[in-house]
Amino acid sequence: MAATYAKVEVPKELAEKALEIVEIARNSGKIKKGLNETTKAVEREKAKLVVVANDINPPEIVMHLPPLCEEKKIPFIVAASKSELGTAAGLEVPTSAVAILDAGDAKKQLAELTQELEKLNK
Repeated sequence: MAATYAKVEVPKELAEKALEIVEIARNSGKIKKGLNETTKAVEREKAKLVVVANDINPPEIVMHLPPLCEEKKIPFIVAASKSELGTAAGLEVPTSAVAILDAGDAKKQLAELTQELEKLNK
């Protein structure tokens, strides 16, 4: 599941945990869906976590996100597919990216995931 735009390959369990956090945040917090909304949330430093689908074609359309997230010190993770990400975000259509602005009831899980991602990036 190595994405061409991700620096570190993320274990499947972490990607699934990220999708769960998106689902919980959708219901009890606040998320932004879609590439444009996600990019704006990162640029404004409002995002707490960015989740991008692995099956985006062409991958160039999301290649700006990893370096932007790194610059703004926002955790970034790659999910398996646009359809899984869309479902987790409560959409009936696939989506390429989601930004979590407020994790809501998933604050603890988000903190744990962020720590695990930091360990991987070292």
